[in-house]
Amino acid sequence: WSLPNAERYALQYVDGRQTYITESNRGEIKNGSILRLTTSPDQEAERLYSGIQSNNSDVKTDSLKKLASLSQDVTFAQEFINRNGLKQIFHIVEEGNDTGEMLAHTLKAFMELMEHDFVSWETLSAAFIKKIVSYVNMNAVDESVQQLSLSILENMVPTSRLLFELVKKEVTLDRLLTHLQVTNTQLQLKAMALLIALLLAATDVERRNMMEYLREKNIRQFIHKNIIHSSEPLGDEMAHYLYVLQSVSLNLFEHRMRASMDPYSQEQRDLLQSLRQTAFESESEAPASSFSTERRRSLCAKEFRKLGFMNNSNPAEDLRRAPPGLLALDNMVYFSRHTPNAYSRFVLENSSREDKHECPFARSSIQLTLILCEILHVGEPCSETAQAFYPMFFGQDHFFEELFCICIQLVNKTWKEMRATQEDFDKVLQVVREQITRTLSLKPTSLELFKTRVNALNYSEILKLRQTERLHQEETLAVPVLELRERLKPELLELIRQQRLLHLCEGTLFRKISSRRRQDKLWYCRLSPNHKVLHYGDVEEGVHSPPIESLPEKIPVADMKMLLVGKECLYTKEKSSGKQNKDVLELAFSVVYDVEEYCLNFIAPTRYEFCLWTDGLNVLLGKEMTSERTQTDLDVLLSMELKLRLLDLENISIPDTPPPIPKPPSNLNFCYDFSHAEQ
Repeated sequence: WSLPNAERYALQYVDGRQTYITESNRGEIKNGSILRLTTSPDQEAERLYSGIQSNNSDVKTDSLKKLASLSQDVTFAQEFINRNGLKQIFHIVEEGNDTGEMLAHTLKAFMELMEHDFVSWETLSAAFIKKIVSYVNMNAVDESVQQLSLSILENMVPTSRLLFELVKKEVTLDRLLTHLQVTNTQLQLKAMALLIALLLAATDVERRNMMEYLREKNIRQFIHKNIIHSSEPLGDEMAHYLYVLQSVSLNLFEHRMRASMDPYSQEQRDLLQSLRQTAFESESEAPASSFSTERRRSLCAKEFRKLGFMNNSNPAEDLRRAPPGLLALDNMVYFSRHTPNAYSRFVLENSSREDKHECPFARSSIQLTLILCEILHVGEPCSETAQAFYPMFFGQDHFFEELFCICIQLVNKTWKEMRATQEDFDKVLQVVREQITRTLSLKPTSLELFKTRVNALNYSEILKLRQTERLHQEETLAVPVLELRERLKPELLELIRQQRLLHLCEGTLFRKISSRRRQDKLWYCRLSPNHKVLHYGDVEEGVHSPPIESLPEKIPVADMKMLLVGKECLYTKEKSSGKQNKDVLELAFSVVYDVEEYCLNFIAPTRYEFCLWTDGLNVLLGKEMTSERTQTDLDVLLSMELKLRLLDLENISIPDTPPPIPKPPSNLNFCYDFSHAEQ
């Protein structure tokens, strides 16, 4: 347009994030995008740089407000930081006494500028950090300022050991607990985020001490009552933090789980002896002193055998296997001390049975501890996206031990129901594992409820469930039924395709995940009703189903080239230099589009969404649906359709080969001629 001083102007998107157009991103402009002519990023940066130094508070506040929104743009952020703009922001925070709107804009701008990773968090001055900490520790501060301050500290903690120690020292756990108890859910969420960041960055010893302190402060009861059972529904992010807290708590058992028994440790030997004494005290106490050493040793060996140890002369050998290591011993001791009646009943009941039918307490406990560790993922690293926590975990002190007490009694009950002998040991424990996992999948809210349900799911119930599943399989494996299945498949696959495309038309909220942390930034993507265009754009928290007009970006389906999943995605390769998280890889997929082969990168919120989106995109690309969900959906639909078709054949056996078709008759004179009747 031959404007004079062209370098002072720039083009900018009108909708969405209002990004500036530069040489590097001009190729991404879509047909139909509305652009506006505006001052160039460097001019704007210069203007705001002077504006935030103004003595007029209105000008200063407006400049900071504009700065907070423009800082999302990488070009502007680069220009502003090059002018040493961050120094000015530090100055406003360090020198200012304002705790209201102006400060909130300043901190928001700071967060956005730091988001681009041009500047290291470690360059922050001590005075600035102290000021941010003071906003968290003061009461008379605007809630939005406290939220932003908590977010800033949460971002600082993982970047360096020095910053972690500083934040841990300055922001006490007590202070964070105070923030957790507010009614403002956003502030509560940010406080929980900082607490989790501190726990994840701590060393094992520090983490153990922090968890111990939180336990003393009854954080578990508070979470159970005020967060899980609050009137507000639980958000995805809070569910993730509760999952991490549960995971960190359970991982405190890892140390004991991986430690083998040391036969020379007096403390561990005393624990072993206490098991024997609690069970057989009354029988052996009085005369024990008068026995010779040899006699006493053989009596001990006999009692350890009754307790169910494999190696009765040296029971410590049974506990050398790690995992479950010493954790199994801790569980047995906890059971014997906290439910002595149940413990004595278990041991005495089995020591009076015939040798073949006794349920070995110690051997069962060791195996059960291992099963519980596997089910509850003890010793496994936290996932970055999972949200699956057990509400009952927060409803009970000593959750792991109490769960063990319920399950070890379940082992004895199932053993009797199965009339098992020693050879059936593995079989019994397999049934117990199934009872526990099936009950946990129902997400019971308390251990009492878990106990009721797991005991109701007895061996005969498990057999019925298995038989139903087996019958269902056998029923659907007859040759004619298999033929019918194949005939029904195309129609049902078409139904699944339609469902996938409908799901894409409804759209999904995706989260942006940076290499540093879980991001709060959200974007939405949906397919147009005519299945010709993918619309997407950034959205605010709390927006569930934005109208298609509000999503500024679009990709015509005709331009889509291919779908990449998991490790094939380019952006997962770029990030894999760090500790690449397995679950992010499992949920990642990208659409390659246009001649230039740009990529639109997704990280699905759940595996279910991942399956539906990858299937839907494959349908749009004219390819086969490949997700595991397609197979399960197809199986469900086929089994329902087959059951309906076979209803009339109840109790009739279907032959494997079709019956022979009789020969046609010699003449067809028995046919009725309708033409005469009409006349």
